[in-house]
Amino acid sequence: MKKSVDKTLVEVFAGSPWEAELIKGLLESQGVPAVLKDGILGTLTPYISPEVAVLVNQENYESAMELIRNRDRAR
Repeated sequence: MKKSVDKTLVEVFAGSPWEAELIKGLLESQGVPAVLKDGILGTLTPYISPEVAVLVNQENYESAMELIRNRDRAR
């Protein structure tokens, strides 16, 4: 019998496209897979800076948030 794994995506950050890319890179460099949501709008409408969300699997939420909090503290 296979074990059921929850692959629900949750938002851990929302901001400008460049900030979202930085957060995504931070998470992935620490082994937390992440994806961007709504990033395509920035290429279609270059004069509008849409908010882009960074999403991770539900199971990685706590570790992702800890990495983001540590980044914010270091600033």
